[in-house]
Amino acid sequence: MYTLPKLPYDYNALEPFVDEATMRLHHGKHHQAYCDKLNATLEKYPDLMTNPAEELLVKLNDLPEEIRVGVRNFGGGYVNHNFFWQILNIPKENNLLDQPGPVGGLAKKIDEQFGSFADFKEQLSDRAIGLFGSGWAWLVFDKGKLAITTTINQDSPLSLGQISLLTIDVWEHAYYLKYQNRRAEYVEAIWSVFNWFKIAENYDLALKS
Repeated sequence: MYTLPKLPYDYNALEPFVDEATMRLHHGKHHQAYCDKLNATLEKYPDLMTNPAEELLVKLNDLPEEIRVGVRNFGGGYVNHNFFWQILNIPKENNLLDQPGPVGGLAKKIDEQFGSFADFKEQLSDRAIGLFGSGWAWLVFDKGKLAITTTINQDSPLSLGQISLLTIDVWEHAYYLKYQNRRAEYVEAIWSVFNWFKIAENYDLALKS
């Protein structure tokens, strides 16, 4: 059975960029609901729960048809949020976040493919702001290269054979309490709480996969 992971920081740790009320609702209610519904979806298939949830998304098309949509939606929501919390961290107060942008090999790869960090940030932000409806904007590792992509609802890049490096959640529940309909303002704010050391670690692991 899958469980809701504890956040690696307090609910108020991302203030003022992401407010405490949103974090409590987002993690404690929305993420918990995805977890619960994924478990319910797999109730008749307990053996599948012995696998990491990420593996279910990688092998989505191999799952029994009757649970495929449930795993895609609820498993995607569970895994996407698990990943999202890990690439965020406490702004300014944490020495790891003195670095305002990518580090290591990832920084070099971003410059190589996108021209500069500023150009990369603009492109990813534009994709996040422009995504119609609910979903996610991603930086992924795909066939040896970086790529900016989006997924609707709770679809995961894992189901497309891609490796997630960074993401921006643009479901309204991620920002509406503080930013209302100002998605662009939220997207700009989220850059202030990215943990670039964790994101660079994701890239280094992707290179070894």
